[in-house]
Amino acid sequence: MRTEGHDLRHHGDAEVRDDGSALVDLAVNVRADTPPAWLRERIAESLTGLAAYPDGRVARAAVAARHGLPVERVLLTAGAAEAFVLLARALKVRRPVVVHPQFTEPEAALRDAGHTVDRVLLREEDGFRLDPAAVPEDADLVVIGNPTNPTSVLHPAAAIAGLARPGRTLVVDEAFMDAVPGEREALAGRTGVPGLVVLRSLTKTWGLAGLRIGYVLAAPETIADLERAQPLWPVSSPALAAAQACVAPRALAEAAHAAHRVAADRAHLVAGLEEFAADGLRVAGPAEGPFVLVRLPKAHAVRAHLRDLGFAVRRGDTFPGLDEEWLRLAVRDRATVTSFLQALDRALALTRR
Repeated sequence: MRTEGHDLRHHGDAEVRDDGSALVDLAVNVRADTPPAWLRERIAESLTGLAAYPDGRVARAAVAARHGLPVERVLLTAGAAEAFVLLARALKVRRPVVVHPQFTEPEAALRDAGHTVDRVLLREEDGFRLDPAAVPEDADLVVIGNPTNPTSVLHPAAAIAGLARPGRTLVVDEAFMDAVPGEREALAGRTGVPGLVVLRSLTKTWGLAGLRIGYVLAAPETIADLERAQPLWPVSSPALAAAQACVAPRALAEAAHAAHRVAADRAHLVAGLEEFAADGLRVAGPAEGPFVLVRLPKAHAVRAHLRDLGFAVRRGDTFPGLDEEWLRLAVRDRATVTSFLQALDRALALTRR
C-alpha cells in the first residue's frame, strides 16, 4: 500500500529475505539470539496437544495477572498486527489520527477498513517529541507508539494520557516497552485513562515473530467488541504456551536484564555513530528503544554499500514524516556493533568517491 509516496506495507524483514538472508541483520527489531532454549522447550511441549482446539483461558489469566488486571480487560491476539486490524474493523470511528513517524501497520489497517486517516507529523527539530496540541480535538481515534518505532523516542506517559478525551479511543502501541529498563512511561495496567487501549507484543524481546503472539489491554466493553471481530481460535496452542511462559516471573526477570543490556549496547552504537558527524550523520535522540534512527546524506547509497559489505539496515523513507536520508538500525551486541561501525566507515568512504 502506497500513500503519498510511502510504502506502508514495507517492513524490516524485506531487507533480509531472499538475497539478504545471509546478511548481518540490523534491519529487524527482533532481539538477537532468541528465543532462549527454555522458551523453545515450552513451545515444543505444547505440540503434543495440537489435536485439541486452542484454549486461551490460562494464558489470558496469566497476562492479566502480569498487569494486575481482570481477564475481561485482556485479549490475546496473533501479534500486535492483528490487533490493529481488529481495531480498524470493530470500532466505529469518524476521524482516526495516526501520530507519525511510527509503525505503519495501524494506518494501513485503518485504510484497508475504509477509513480516511489523518496524520500528525512530529518534527525532527523537536526531537520527534509528542506535541499534544497538534492532535485535532475532534479526533475520536488516536494511535501513537511508545517507545516509537522508528524514532526510538520514549514519550512521557502523562503526555500521552493527556490525549484522552470523552468519546475518544487512545491506542498506545507498547510493542517495545519491555525493552525499556523499568518500563518507565508505560501505560499498560492503567485503568483510569478513559478510552485507553494498550497493545503489547511478545515477538520482539522473545524472538517469536514467526509464532505471532501479542495482546490488547482495554476496557471490558472494548475487549468484547474486538473479540467479536476475531475468528474462532485466533491464537494457536504453541503461541498460547509462549504467552504464558513469557509473562512468568522468570521471563520478566530475564526481560528486565535484557533491557539493561540493550541500553548498554545502544550507548555503544550511538557513541560510534557520533564519530561520523563530519560525514553529516545525525542520530535522532535520545534513543530509548532497541533501535536507533539516523539521518545522513546519500543514505540510499550507503545502505547499498552496507549490503555489499554484509550488513542489512532498514530504509527510513517508507515512514510518513521521513525521507530517503533516514535509516533505522537495530541494536545488537557490542561485537556486532563494532563490526558494523567498521563497515559503515567503509561504506561512507565509498560514497564519497
